[in-house]
Amino acid sequence: MVENRPLLTFITHATLILGVLFLCFPVWMALVASTHPPEALARNPIPMWFGDQMVANYRELLFGDLPQAGGVPVGMMMMNSLWMALGITIGKIAISIISAYAIVYFRFPFRMGFFWMIFLTLMLPVEVRILPTFDVIVRLDMLNSWSGLTIPLMASATATFLFRQFFLTIPDELVEAARIDKAGPIRFFLDILLPLSRTNIAALFIILFIYGWNQYLWPLIITTEEDLYTVVMGIQRMANGGEEAPIWHLIMGTAVLAMIPPVLVVVAMQKLFVKGLVESEK
Repeated sequence: MVENRPLLTFITHATLILGVLFLCFPVWMALVASTHPPEALARNPIPMWFGDQMVANYRELLFGDLPQAGGVPVGMMMMNSLWMALGITIGKIAISIISAYAIVYFRFPFRMGFFWMIFLTLMLPVEVRILPTFDVIVRLDMLNSWSGLTIPLMASATATFLFRQFFLTIPDELVEAARIDKAGPIRFFLDILLPLSRTNIAALFIILFIYGWNQYLWPLIITTEEDLYTVVMGIQRMANGGEEAPIWHLIMGTAVLAMIPPVLVVVAMQKLFVKGLVESEK
């Protein structure tokens, strides 16, 4: 039963509106700041409405060589972030779903032991694994390379655990029916499990893409080549320019550009994301 209480409805909507305004205010300020010349942001009070330098600022960001960011255009850094995020996302999903498939459907020695070893890696903070992983990458001569940027981040205990839990809910009758139809392990995986996992894969894709896009610490220590700089590294370099004052109008513009791809992915896959979190297609 839903009661109609006007005062409660007003308070609820007012709280939601205030929450949205509170969350959107930093984004609004970044967008406004990116449309002004640098001297406008040095005055007090800072402008709260758009300026007339939007086209010039964003053209400089996307196509100009920014000395504060190592001489790399933001457009190139965004492409680097995109390739890195896609590589990490696709690699994580592929490795995790195959690992979960092996753990659930194959009987081999120490099967549960391997699963718990994967699960226990969830307890290890990323910072604990950084130095050993960096040492391995150095020994494999993978510094300043795409493989060094993506491969160490591809293993995911969380995704493996989620796929395992989903596969455990698959009815045994479906497996028996596949055996009666003489479907081998590869055909069962490709024709039955993958289509059933579509929404789960979509939900994980969004989460892992944002995780890969926002990577900061690992790219910072694994690469010194300007051609491999990501957009998050670019923001860090522009904000910490040594003796030079931060170029806030360009920093804010880069932050706005960096938000666009994750937002587009979330908006484009929103229905699959919600469906993958709350229900399955079995």
